[in-house]
Amino acid sequence: MSLESRLALLTDTEKSSLLRNIVRGIEKESLRVEASGQLAKTPHPKALGSALTHPSITTDYSEALLEFITAPSASIDEVINQLEEIHRYTYQNIDDELLWVSSMPCQLGEDSSIPVGQYGTSNIGQMKTVYRLGLGHRYGRLMQTIAGIHYNFSVPDALWRELQAEEGNQQSLQDYKTDGYFALIRNFRRYFWLLLYLFGAAPAVCKSFVRNREHDLVPVGTDSHSLYKPYATSLRMGNLGYQSDAQGSLVVCYNDIKQYTKTLTGALDTPYKPYESLGLKDSQGNYQQLTTNLLQIENEFYSPIRPKRTAASDETPIEALHHKGVEYIEVRCVDLNPLAACGIDKQTIRFLDTFLLFCLLKESPKTNNNEYQQITENQRRAVADGRDPELELTDGDKQRKLVDWGLTLIAEMQPVAAQLDNANNTGDYQATLAQMNERLHNNNLTPAAILLNEMQENNETYFRIAMRKAVEHREYFRREKLTAEVVEKYQHLAAQSQLDQQKIEASDSLSFDQFLADYYHRDSVTV
Repeated sequence: MSLESRLALLTDTEKSSLLRNIVRGIEKESLRVEASGQLAKTPHPKALGSALTHPSITTDYSEALLEFITAPSASIDEVINQLEEIHRYTYQNIDDELLWVSSMPCQLGEDSSIPVGQYGTSNIGQMKTVYRLGLGHRYGRLMQTIAGIHYNFSVPDALWRELQAEEGNQQSLQDYKTDGYFALIRNFRRYFWLLLYLFGAAPAVCKSFVRNREHDLVPVGTDSHSLYKPYATSLRMGNLGYQSDAQGSLVVCYNDIKQYTKTLTGALDTPYKPYESLGLKDSQGNYQQLTTNLLQIENEFYSPIRPKRTAASDETPIEALHHKGVEYIEVRCVDLNPLAACGIDKQTIRFLDTFLLFCLLKESPKTNNNEYQQITENQRRAVADGRDPELELTDGDKQRKLVDWGLTLIAEMQPVAAQLDNANNTGDYQATLAQMNERLHNNNLTPAAILLNEMQENNETYFRIAMRKAVEHREYFRREKLTAEVVEKYQHLAAQSQLDQQKIEASDSLSFDQFLADYYHRDSVTV
């Protein structure tokens, strides 16, 4: 079905109302730093509960990298309110520390000084820590300090049923949904350079981040402490961020779930000589990585978007996805916005919803290796020079200016935003599109440009502007006190998560060696 025919289906008031039930959730990472701006070396605060089992507050790769998780919700207001609550509670319990507001870290010491996440003595807790140790050996621990926003998105089954009935599709509902989400993913990958332009907020880095690394960054004016590219958008999404030479040859196919899981499973089973040379364990018998294969687990594959399925305790993520299909998608290319207290705002959420619904409804041809290479090259260009008004991207067999292509996509999204406005009885979605249209006409309105302009106007280094924003956000979150009821809720969650971790540790009956052997055997025989 075409975009136009699918949108025509949604003009029916009853069907349009289904768009009110779009569900989104946010996972927001933030580094804990000392009052001096140095990376915090303190353990995960006990008042925040167990990083292994807490449903709302955990850590990502580093012990200092907090991750805040909202519950899935059909309300944008509710998602933002949850994020604000978690920030306020956290700030009540981290003493003199700050939450770093930028995706790219600063004031970093040697690689070995970056603490790896700790999750207790259980087998699953040890597995999480060893995985992170492996990432450190493979890519360096600096990468473990990069933060971002993960945006989870799904549409209601009732909407899938309407689309399926209109097409006369005879698959099971789950198979139809899975194919639909993979179609969304293919379109997302074609167009996500637009998100880098509109929301990229990492155009500069601290000099310490690129110490002993090859790069093509230049000083910001006379500031020798900050490095940038004049038209950069999101350096986090380029070769200084979540990139890997080892994964450069890994071409993951998004044409259907079978090809996707087959490709990733192959990478999980493929030996990789440099990792074999490192060894599974060190000379004392301590694990250095989970396996010596190209990927330790499927999450090691870096991608701007992932198909997701909640796994049961006895399933690996790829096993759950393979057998049960896609439940939702996870967008992973959104930078922390230092201009927003929570790192993301309602305007960004409204655009993401519009963009993702557009990607879902628009026709999505199967991709091939040539297009895969184009997507990778367009990402590289948008990261390094996305705000250059003359920048061109590759669209099939021709070159198009990013700005012109972006304006065309915004125009195509207009009826999608109108449907979202109709469903939610608002004008906010179309107003958001109009503001994004302005950003394409004037790149000084983008977060990356605003941050660079503030640095130059205030004669601030990258470090100083990030510290100033961090202090401003801390004061914002401390100004409004949480109610006693909310504080009690988070205290209960923290205490319960500690108990849950203890139960997991007490229930282990296998050695860690046997646990890992069983885990990888299950993965290999069931997919």
